[in-house]
Amino acid sequence: MKRNSFVTMSAIFFAAQITLVTAQTKSEEKLNPIVQSFVNEANNNSQLEDMAYELLDEIGPRLVGTPEMLAANNYTADKLKSWGIEANLQQFGTWKGWQRGTTHVDLVYPRTKTLSATQLAWSPATKKAVEAEVVILPKVSSKTEFDKWLPSAKGKIVLMAQYQKIGRSDEQIKEFATPELYDKLKAEKEQAKKDFADYIKNIGYDNTTLPEALEKAGAAGIAISNWTGIHSTNRIFGAKTKTIPMFDIDLEDYGMLYRMAEKGAKPRIKVDTQSKVLPEAKSFNTIGMIKGSEKPNEYVILSAHLDSWDGAQGATDNGTGTLTMLETMRILKKYYPNPKRTIIVGLWGSEEQGLNGSRGFVADNPEIIKGVQAVFNQDNGTGRVVDISGQGFKDSYAYIGRWLDAAPKKVKDQIKSTFPGMPGGGGSDHASFVAAGVPGFSLSSLNWGYFGYTWHTTKDTYDKIVFDELKNNVILTATLAYMASEDPEFTSREKRMMPNDDKGAVTKWPEVREPKRSSKDY
Repeated sequence: MKRNSFVTMSAIFFAAQITLVTAQTKSEEKLNPIVQSFVNEANNNSQLEDMAYELLDEIGPRLVGTPEMLAANNYTADKLKSWGIEANLQQFGTWKGWQRGTTHVDLVYPRTKTLSATQLAWSPATKKAVEAEVVILPKVSSKTEFDKWLPSAKGKIVLMAQYQKIGRSDEQIKEFATPELYDKLKAEKEQAKKDFADYIKNIGYDNTTLPEALEKAGAAGIAISNWTGIHSTNRIFGAKTKTIPMFDIDLEDYGMLYRMAEKGAKPRIKVDTQSKVLPEAKSFNTIGMIKGSEKPNEYVILSAHLDSWDGAQGATDNGTGTLTMLETMRILKKYYPNPKRTIIVGLWGSEEQGLNGSRGFVADNPEIIKGVQAVFNQDNGTGRVVDISGQGFKDSYAYIGRWLDAAPKKVKDQIKSTFPGMPGGGGSDHASFVAAGVPGFSLSSLNWGYFGYTWHTTKDTYDKIVFDELKNNVILTATLAYMASEDPEFTSREKRMMPNDDKGAVTKWPEVREPKRSSKDY
């Protein structure tokens, strides 16, 4: 007992020594005092969790054209104002008004079961519950044969997506199957995907025109299953119908319905979707501004899109980017209230439909665009930033390197950079600025399963946020904004010599694209 006590006390003493040495090591890092204040505030007085609750739980998903998107615009503007930051909503267009309601889908024959289903965005509602037989697409090989079948879809609910025979992820199959079985199952899945793509091509339709044809033929509804390959995770996008409901059914229930219909059981389901079509809605960006004290007509822009698809809460796409930029502005206003250059935060609308908010800002604010020092955009999940590309700007290494050097070692050491890199042509809002020749940089984060698990899916919820990672990104973004603002030099916009493509032609710099100002153009 005494010996064990001695060992325990020794371990405690040794651990204390390690803690003391670690603390001393940390304290030896001499940061710029303002950067140190960013670190202290982000770690000791974070507002991220409270804002995440307010934005994601209380307001929820932020689909363009919905009351929730307008609520998010107002929330973010009010939050900025509460910190003493000038803020307003800038309209860039309009969008068809719509609001999600309840979705209830039940199997009523040959047995009873509530199905896991989600109405697609902008899908028409059912005035009253619709009950109908479920059918699958016919096993035909030409458009002529398919068009002969089309009238038989009248009054039916058509399963339009590929049937997935195996509902297990590739990772799980690889973990448990023998090498031979893994290769066999992988080949079968790849062949099934190819066969379905060939089938759609052979019948002469695509994902837009096929729903339109089924609707015109009198179908009562259309069901799909946009499975990501990960258990119980589907992606939710927009409906392609105007008068009948279009909805997504989880893999497991969709597969059951498909097998029943294929085997001739004539399954019937009841569909009740209570969304609302609303008047045309104005589309806004939320813009916040801390005016520059020495160079007010030069700008550092913090960028994130506020809108989302609405299968879940839009937590990591792009609640996390929005939260990062809001928290960064709060901290900058508190500890760097008189920046040399004007600092703007842009929380963009309708990114998901083609970068419309940021493209609208670029088109509508030429004087600001002319004076932009740098844009820092965050839009790919909850992870810590691990990559900053030079986006094709020849001298980006020099100024990004200077700014990044001021960040805490534990933050900057995570980042691998590519310079001068290639200009982003799309994908997120920095591309809107890059196309205009403005140094716009993506703060690309560690994905934490983003593309398979949360990107546009039914699982993109508050609980997927790793707040310690966001704190890291707030410290980084605040440091970059501070250093870019203080830099005595205006950033070079000289572009790299573009490489040849695989055909030997010189790759072109991305062109400026006009935003879609209305859903009529979508």
